[in-house]
Amino acid sequence: MNRTSPALLLVLALAFIGCEADDPNHRLVGQLESDRVEITADYAEPIIERAVIEGERAEAGQLLIRQDTARIDAQLAEAEAALRQTGARLDELVRGPRREQIVAAQASVEGARNELEFRETDLKRMQDLYDRELASSELRDRAQVARDTAAANLESLEARLDELLSGTTAEELRQAEASVKQSQARIDSLTVERERHSHRAPVAGVVDSLLFEPGERPQAGQPIAILLAGEQVYARVYVPEALRVQVRPGTRAVGYVDGLQGPVDGRVRWVSSEAAFTPYFALTEADRGRLSFAAKVALLNVGRRVPVGGPVEVQLRVDGARPGRGRCRLRRTGTSA
Repeated sequence: MNRTSPALLLVLALAFIGCEADDPNHRLVGQLESDRVEITADYAEPIIERAVIEGERAEAGQLLIRQDTARIDAQLAEAEAALRQTGARLDELVRGPRREQIVAAQASVEGARNELEFRETDLKRMQDLYDRELASSELRDRAQVARDTAAANLESLEARLDELLSGTTAEELRQAEASVKQSQARIDSLTVERERHSHRAPVAGVVDSLLFEPGERPQAGQPIAILLAGEQVYARVYVPEALRVQVRPGTRAVGYVDGLQGPVDGRVRWVSSEAAFTPYFALTEADRGRLSFAAKVALLNVGRRVPVGGPVEVQLRVDGARPGRGRCRLRRTGTSA
């Protein structure tokens, strides 16, 4: 039976030591993910346009989906008419009373004075007849009521004339100005609501899915589109407990993605402060080894956006760990007798 030479054993031992230099605890497996932005419907109106297709890249502010605006357009037209009405009333108050109104009020006052003089004369005549017992008390009372009514009418018309001659008061102007501002605020509010019928990309990204077809009516608050934000996806991995103290935002890393030529640079952008599961108190050393912390590693200088969902391996550069492509495997070779 052949025996393995001491030189061969030494070479195998050195190879094994070289493979262990690339600490497997620093090499993490994970998945490519992206920040998801859900775009929801504010109103239960039918979809009338899909301006993009799924998988297309959208810039910030680009139109994605548009809903029917017939209802909000009618409300906006009503509010604009109310604004014109309140504006005309304000202009009228600022201008003051017309000359024709003042002349008409003066004529009404003059007529009321003549009416009062006639009623006073009639009352004196009825009182004289009553004193000579030639008229009943009922006729005298009617004449008294007619005279009092004429006096009240004259007082009302004189007050109206004084109002016209005095012009618009400051209180009336403030009320009219407030009505105009209220109408304008209503239009501004409806304009914002109308704009929200057109759903635009809040950030740049890739349109992952459009959840409704034209003609369908989503409910208010229901998602209608999913946007994958950012220029590039990131690697979501889980950091072992023993390595967590050395990992922080900004820690350098190397990522390996299937289909890409060679490794890509990376940098930890976030690491969780809580373990992936809620631990109980008084953890033993073996229990602590089961803890892991979620982390996001940004991929740098990839050149093109890689798809979401693919597997990824990340080598963290901590404590002088050297990046290496793949684990070292030793093939066992048998010898013949």
